[in-house]
Amino acid sequence: MRAIIVASLAMAAISLGGCVAGMAVGAASALASQVAKGPPVDPTVDVAPAAREACTARAGQEGAVHIIDVEDRGPGKVAVWGTVGEGPQRRSFECRFAGKIVGFKLRAIGEGR
Repeated sequence: MRAIIVASLAMAAISLGGCVAGMAVGAASALASQVAKGPPVDPTVDVAPAAREACTARAGQEGAVHIIDVEDRGPGKVAVWGTVGEGPQRRSFECRFAGKIVGFKLRAIGEGR
């Protein structure tokens, strides 16, 4: 009887060991995923002013900046549109912001029509 109990405990330990290891790998994977996403965004915080400022600074490298529109794209995400330069050298830009500038496109006015 004693041998049966010992064998049962050994088999249970082996199967539980695999389960615990699987749970640990799952937890580590979830943690790595959260770290890659960055800190959570507070949906009550208006990031539009920060986006406008950052995008104006980035576009300012190309010339005089005129902001046309700022659009909320979800928690912590904003798109800013405007123009840079003057006269025939004037170009349009689109700037995507999510805590920092994540995309910036500069186009000739009339491009793509």
